[in-house]
Amino acid sequence: MATAACEPVARPSLTSISSGELRSLWTCDCELALLPLAQLLRLQPSAFQLRGELLVVPGPGGPAAARGGFNIFCDGLVRLDGQLYRLSSYIKRYVELTNYCDYKDYRETILSKPMVFFINVHTKKDSSKERTYAFLVNTRHPKIRRQIEQGMDMVISSVIGESYRLEFDFQDVVKKFFPPGTQVMNGENLSFAYEFKADALFDFFYWFGLSNSTVKVDGKVLNLSSTNPEKKETIKLFLEKMSEPLIRRSSFSDRKFSVTSRGSIDDVFNCNLSPRSSLTEPPLAELQFPSVLESEETPSQFV
Repeated sequence: MATAACEPVARPSLTSISSGELRSLWTCDCELALLPLAQLLRLQPSAFQLRGELLVVPGPGGPAAARGGFNIFCDGLVRLDGQLYRLSSYIKRYVELTNYCDYKDYRETILSKPMVFFINVHTKKDSSKERTYAFLVNTRHPKIRRQIEQGMDMVISSVIGESYRLEFDFQDVVKKFFPPGTQVMNGENLSFAYEFKADALFDFFYWFGLSNSTVKVDGKVLNLSSTNPEKKETIKLFLEKMSEPLIRRSSFSDRKFSVTSRGSIDDVFNCNLSPRSSLTEPPLAELQFPSVLESEETPSQFV
C-alpha cells in the first residue's frame, strides 16, 4: 500500500487517444484538449486551409461565421513542419480596450467559440523532433467559462473606474500534460490579455502596475491525438460539434453571463453586484458529467 502511494501520476499518451478518453460527442465532456496541428487541419478543412504560405481561417465577418468555427489567439504566425505560415484571421493575444462597448464586444467574441492556441514541443534529448500542437479551450464548458467570466468580473469589481490589465494563462495546465523530458518552446503563446484604459485623471494603481491581474486557468486536458481511422472520424465529429454556432436567445447584455450568475454584464461593469451575483454564488462543483476525460495510460515516449 505504501509503494502504491509513491507511484507517479499517470499522464495521457502523446501518440494515440485511449479507448476511455473520448466516450461521446457531448461537448460538456471536454474542458481542454490537445492534438497535432497537422491533424486538426486534416479533420477541419472548413475551418483551416493551407494556401501557400497562408493559413486561411474564416474571420468573424465572413459567411462561415454563421456556421461556427474557432477563435485563434496568436501573433499572426505559426510554424508547422519547419515552415512559417501567416494567418488570415486571428485575435491578438494582447488588445487594448477604451470603452464599455469595446469591452462587451471583446467579452462576447472570446466566449462565442472554442479558443485555439499554437505551441511547438520537442524533447530535451532531440530538439530536431519538433511538433506543432493545437491547444483547444472549450469556452462552453461550465468550469472553463466560469473561470474566464469570474476573472473578468472580479477585476472590474476591484478597480472602480480605473485602468487595469487582465491576463489568462494556460501554461501550467499544458506543461503538466506532457511527459517529463519534453519542452514547450513557446509557452508564452498559451496566454492572452486585455488592457482596459479608463479615462481617469489619477490612475495611480495602474501607473505603478498594481492593477495587473493574472488568472491561471485550470482543467482536464483531453488527448485528441490518434492514428486510428475510426477514432479520427470520432474526433472529427467531436470537433464539429464543439465548434457549432452559439445560439443566443436574447441580446448579449441581457443574457445571464454565467451559469452561476443572477445578474447581467451591465451590473458587473457598473459595480451593481447583488449578494446573489456570480461572485458570491457557490461554484457548480456538484455537477456530474458523464465521463472522466483524463487518460489512465502511463507516460509514453514522445514521438
